[in-house]
Amino acid sequence: MSEAIPNWRASGLRYWPLAVAALLLDQLTKEVIQRTLDLYETIYVLPVLEIIHARNTGAAFSFLANAGGWQRWAFTGFALVVSVFIVFTLRRTSAALQRLPAIGLMLIASGAIGNAIDRLRHGYVVDFVNAHWGDAYFPAFNVADSCITIGAGLVLLDALLEWRRGRRVEHGQVK
Repeated sequence: MSEAIPNWRASGLRYWPLAVAALLLDQLTKEVIQRTLDLYETIYVLPVLEIIHARNTGAAFSFLANAGGWQRWAFTGFALVVSVFIVFTLRRTSAALQRLPAIGLMLIASGAIGNAIDRLRHGYVVDFVNAHWGDAYFPAFNVADSCITIGAGLVLLDALLEWRRGRRVEHGQVK
């Protein structure tokens, strides 16, 4: 049992406090929005940014929002399966050697769990950040969606950096 602690700390699971903090921020902001704004009530922050109380019964960009209810359980199950897979992957990931992808995966899992909690509690995901340019609106999103997006960006950035390192080695430009 004592050997599990050093392995755990050396793995990608060492970034769990980041995931917990992001999950708490996600749930706190959603709770504040639900308690202080009526549905679709809007607070104008900037000419390109609003805070709005919106609800999404679908997936990203309200995909399948009007599918009849089965999507709630499908998306919740998918989020939980992906999160479990990520935890097992992070258990085998070196925190020192793969920091960016470990942090990215931890953020993805946190965001997936945050939205799954909403689906289980309410039957929908609470969204509240509404960005737009003129009449062109980006779908409303939340902290969990931001974590998923930033996490995916970190994983992709690491893949790009790894590819560039590999190309330098191929061309004898090792630094």
